[in-house]
Amino acid sequence: MHSASPFRRGTFRAVQDARPSVTGMRIVVIGATGHIGTFLVPRLVRAGHDVVTISRGTSTPYADAPEWQRVEQVVADREQEDRDGTFGERIVGLGADAVVDLVCFTRSSAEALVRALRGTGTHLVHCGSIWRAGVSHVLPITEDNATAPFGEYGTQKDAIARMLTAETADGGLATTSIHPGHISGPGWTPIGPLGNLDTAVITRLSGGETVHVPGLGAETMAHVHADDVAQAFQLAVEHRDRAVGEDFFITAPTALTARGYAHLVASWFGQEARLESVPWDRFRETTAPEHAGASWEHLSRSQVFSIEKPRRVLGYEPAWTAEATVLDAVRWLVEHGEVEVAGPLVV
Repeated sequence: MHSASPFRRGTFRAVQDARPSVTGMRIVVIGATGHIGTFLVPRLVRAGHDVVTISRGTSTPYADAPEWQRVEQVVADREQEDRDGTFGERIVGLGADAVVDLVCFTRSSAEALVRALRGTGTHLVHCGSIWRAGVSHVLPITEDNATAPFGEYGTQKDAIARMLTAETADGGLATTSIHPGHISGPGWTPIGPLGNLDTAVITRLSGGETVHVPGLGAETMAHVHADDVAQAFQLAVEHRDRAVGEDFFITAPTALTARGYAHLVASWFGQEARLESVPWDRFRETTAPEHAGASWEHLSRSQVFSIEKPRRVLGYEPAWTAEATVLDAVRWLVEHGEVEVAGPLVV
């Protein structure tokens, strides 16, 4: 564990200006049609903001909403324009009070955007990940006690967040980093009881079949509803004075263990979960590599996060528990025939 906080806030200088801080802002959302943007964009429009969305134009939001008709939609390939060195110029040209970046995965990409926005007075709100924290040593994990990350994804997200904190502390661009948990909601498959996206687990639990659980089954996962993540981004944008220079972990107020999650899913179908704990080696032998790998990535971290800081600083109040979040996602899968189940939901 770090002897000093890896995410401690730096002192920032000369990064605030007289731009609007509550309503009527011009806000650019990069990666707007994904899990978070589906809920964030309508929220911002309803709050009276002028919203510009950036996406590749190859997908639509997971849920339709009339507010999308009041949005300026820009089609751009961020990866290609990053390679060409033109993406930052495009964003600067939109004249935003705030930029919400939901699809930045490398430090080099983040640095290019920061260089372009520096000196514009814009507030950059970056989407990170709870995987900027490593395995749990102390629970709950806070912005001050998290261990070092591992794996390319978490390491890059941590490097981006550290760079942004230093940028703001040195008097440069005003930035905030939001680090969501396992984002779930209607329209896509949630991380399941075994820490992967294999819906066959739901099928077996719905029919009362035995499910092999790797490890002890006491390992934890940190789900969060996409609309609660959107709430956090909206709060960060609208409370710039509180958010600048800060990092926030955003999860549901509760967390599920693997076995607890399995029992919960079975109960939705009127079943008792039949679980058998198995060693990881055996689990890998009987599980597709992509699912076994995902299970290890999620369960080996065994994370539970505190949301005291975003509650205190931003006023974040999640509307969804972890239990309600995964039920919302599974209900959508069942109702849309995206998962085979042995019987109807009884909840």
